Amino acid sequence: MPDQVNGVVTTFKNLEKQAHLNGYEVEYIDPTRFRRMQCPGYSEVKLAWPWGIGRMIRDSGADHIHIATEGPVGVAASNYCWRKGLRYNTSYHTKFPEFLHKLYNIPMAWTYWYMRWFHKHSGIVLTTTQTMVDELRDNGFRWEVIPWTRGVDRTNLMPTQERVANPIPVVMYAGRVSREKNLTALCELGNQYRVVIVGDGPDRERLQRQYPAVEFAGYKKGSDLANYYVQADVFAFPSRSDTFGIVMIEAISVGTPVAAYPVPGPIDIVETGVNGYMNEDLATAIELALTLDRAAVADSSKKWTWAACWDIFQKNLVKA
Repeated sequence: MPDQVNGVVTTFKNLEKQAHLNGYEVEYIDPTRFRRMQCPGYSEVKLAWPWGIGRMIRDSGADHIHIATEGPVGVAASNYCWRKGLRYNTSYHTKFPEFLHKLYNIPMAWTYWYMRWFHKHSGIVLTTTQTMVDELRDNGFRWEVIPWTRGVDRTNLMPTQERVANPIPVVMYAGRVSREKNLTALCELGNQYRVVIVGDGPDRERLQRQYPAVEFAGYKKGSDLANYYVQADVFAFPSRSDTFGIVMIEAISVGTPVAAYPVPGPIDIVETGVNGYMNEDLATAIELALTLDRAAVADSSKKWTWAACWDIFQKNLVKA
């Protein structure tokens, strides 16, 4: 949904800009075009009833079809394409087996079965990193899966403040405030650092009650978000279930090093001793990250561009 703040929406908004620069037109068929209901236990996610999606696909006259997510709209779109003999690609952005196990205790084997079923007719499956390619193959994906990079919109993410010295190290996080992000691990360090959480979500109220020393800033974007990044001493990414984490490369782009666990996402972004550290003890990773040179951190981010992301996406489109 275009009004949401998450990695999928960020990715496709930036891809759309690159597509227009290269002479493509983009039409979205997203949940806002259908009747919707809240996902039980996760009010930010809306489940759509995609009535009429076949007509929408037909009327679009699309040369290429890409199905971005595995929800009801994606299922309806893939079923229509399969019945009509239309070719399409898909992408794997979210570790739903881990996500649903964390939220609802659904066995991961069940969800991986569904994921294999959903993606099996895709021409090519795009996922975020080589680590995720390997993980999907380990979980039974026997068709073509390729790594697909992400980028930073440096024209939008432009700080307007000069960095100041912090008497107590500022450790920040940006993104959804929800259980699968493992933010408790960061909030528990509020007695050692000034912990700032930028974002919102269903777990915010609980965390605010339990950790009154932690600062919750709400959603920020553009220069406001960039200013939070630049004033932070370390960007902490405690999630163990993300496939990438665009917020990490945003932080790196302004010179803020990353502290994270050694899991998919950070493994493919964090260059140990250059732009961050990974450790099974998050506090240890933070302490090591505090020693890094911010100019070298920022320099390491130059490879993350939306032009490169679009290049991979465009080269792997299939004719409908």
